[in-house]
Amino acid sequence: MHNILIVDDDKEIVDSISIYLKNEGYNIFKAYDGMQALDTIMNEEIHLILMDIMMPKLDGINATVKIREEKNIPIILVSAKSEDTDKIIGLNIGADDYITKPFNLLELVARVKSNLRRYINLGNYTSENTFSKEVIKSGGLELNIYTKEVRVDGEMIKVTPIEYKILELLLSNKGRVFSIDEIYERVWKEESFNVENTVAVHVRRIREKIEINPREPKYLKVVWGVGYKIEKL
Repeated sequence: MHNILIVDDDKEIVDSISIYLKNEGYNIFKAYDGMQALDTIMNEEIHLILMDIMMPKLDGINATVKIREEKNIPIILVSAKSEDTDKIIGLNIGADDYITKPFNLLELVARVKSNLRRYINLGNYTSENTFSKEVIKSGGLELNIYTKEVRVDGEMIKVTPIEYKILELLLSNKGRVFSIDEIYERVWKEESFNVENTVAVHVRRIREKIEINPREPKYLKVVWGVGYKIEKL
């Protein structure tokens, strides 16, 4: 049974979401501000977080930043705001997905299942503690498909589940250019629609982690008007 943490200062919303997710077989934890959420994560094994943005004490944005310092748990941000800027900010600070209030609870459940599926699939680690031979690489960029480790010049790089899947796709097909729609559909497993900002934000975050100079990338290149690729090195 997977554990889901619902974080929202509106208790009625928390209870409503909780009912739907319990009916899907999930174990539910509740928090009503960012501080309570951090306490829960410290003491419980959480597999996914539904995080409201506007909350007292510690808002969803800052709570996400703190969580990302230690954990790669999937985070779906929930907000009453619908502007693209809020979505971009959320993705940029480490969220994996975003849904706007008022939302369809069936859609929310579908998003939860989708993000959990990606996370759990990436969580199937082997018992090996060393970097195995199953490594795909380009120059100093290495990705281990069993341990799910990413390294640059031997140094371990922390990536989110979405960032890992993008890197795995591109690095497994070095030199091949993938369009934004292709990347989205292969990684998110959903039909693409107006996803340019979503993919671009994740690519930018990956560059910030793997490139010495993100403005002049060595590995993750843009092919203007076409898409992205990992350079063969």
